[in-house]
Parts: sequence; C-alpha cells; structure tokens
Amino acid sequence: MTSPAPAEPRPAPAPVRPLNLSRTTATAGRVLRQLAHDPRTIALMLLVPCVMLFLLRYVFDGSPRTFDTIGASLLGIFPLITMFLVTSIATLRERTSGTLERLLAMPLGKGDLIAGYALAFGALAVVQSALATGLALWVLDLDVTGSPWLLLLVALLDALLGTALGLFVSAFAASEFQAVQFMPAVIFPQLLLCGLFTPRDRMHPALEAVSDVLPMSYAVDGMNEVLRHPDLTGVFVRDVLIVAGCALLVLALGAVTLRRRTA
Repeated sequence: MTSPAPAEPRPAPAPVRPLNLSRTTATAGRVLRQLAHDPRTIALMLLVPCVMLFLLRYVFDGSPRTFDTIGASLLGIFPLITMFLVTSIATLRERTSGTLERLLAMPLGKGDLIAGYALAFGALAVVQSALATGLALWVLDLDVTGSPWLLLLVALLDALLGTALGLFVSAFAASEFQAVQFMPAVIFPQLLLCGLFTPRDRMHPALEAVSDVLPMSYAVDGMNEVLRHPDLTGVFVRDVLIVAGCALLVLALGAVTLRRRTA
C-alpha cells in the first residue's frame, strides 16, 4: 500500500499593486456607466451650481458689484457642496449594497478603487466647473481681473475636494440620511469661516486660527486673487497647492477606511 503523495502547496497569491492604471480606469468606467443610468443625479451635479449662480445674480440685480464680489467665491463653493453630497451618498449606497465588498474581494487595490471613484466623479467635476464658470463669466457678466482659466482651475480643485470629502465621510455613515447629516458638520463650519461673509482677518483670533486650517478658506482666497489681480500671484499658487494637497490627503484617508474582508 502506497502512501498518498503530499499535496502541493498552493501558490501564493500575486501581490496587489497599490495603483494600477488599467484597474483604475476600469473602476472609473463602471462608476460612470452606473451614473449614466441615473439622470437625476447627473442633473443635480451639473445644473444645481448653475441655477444657484443664476439666482444669486438676480438677487443682487440692483448692485452688480456685490455679485462680482461674492460670485467668484461661490463659484468654488457650490461645486464643492454638490460634489460632497452626491459622492458621499453614491459611495455609501455601494458600501451598504455590498458592491464595495465584492470589489475588494477581487485583486483590486484600495488605491485603484479610490482613484477610480475620484477619476469618475472628477470627470463630472470638470464638466460641472466648466458649465458654472462659463455661465458666470459670459452669461451673468461676472467681472474678474484675472484669467478665466485660473478661475476654472480653482473651481475644479474645489469640486475635487468635495469629491474627496464625500468619499471619506461615506465610511462613517450607516445610511444615506446620516451621510446628509455630515454636511452641517463638515461643510457649514468651513462656509462660515472661509471669509465669504467677512474678511478672515476681522474675525475673532480664535476663529481666524481655525479658518487657517480649513481648505475652503484657501479656495475662497484663491478665487479672490483671480478677482483682484491680472497676473498669477504667489498667494494664488500657495492657495491652489493647499487645496490640491488637502484633496489628495483626504483621498488617502478614504483609502485607509476601506476594509478588505477576504484575503
């Protein structure tokens, strides 16, 4: 009687690279295909900032200079808020439906997943920012001294920041209702302290110190630099780098919150 041959050891699974271009683009394509079946969400993302700017222009119809003063700032704030709401709810829906768990059970890195979501929503953010900027400048006659392209750049970075914040907070919400409740905690303090209602250097020193660490403050400062200066300034470059750095940092934190239940 011969003893059975020892079982051959299973080959070790191939390591998952932290970021792969093909997997990232495939994830982004899947998210965009899902969004294509939800026209109301697309309409919310693309049209709401334009409608808000349109209403704001005619609220200040008798004082167009006021619209020039705050319109540029709101051009960056509206895309941030809408992308935050849509991204947090859409991502939470995928978490609660088990779609994220099934994806993470595949050879898909966390970086691929987060980058794919950011790429898909970022593509919509490009369209959203272009529509809102074009409407403000060429239809509503927003008067800015600097380049419209710099205005578009800040609006785009704000939308990407909203996307990153939405991806991040979706990890801490158990329902879509809770995801919406994060808006007063994450967005409203930044809205009050960003310098939209009063210059930040006129606030109480404690509030000014808090506003110095909030990314929306630098988004508004960047918009104001384009509003007042015809050329690229060092302050504008600093503000843009801070907003972009915050978006990348929050995306990295969003990747940390993902959990892979299967080895």
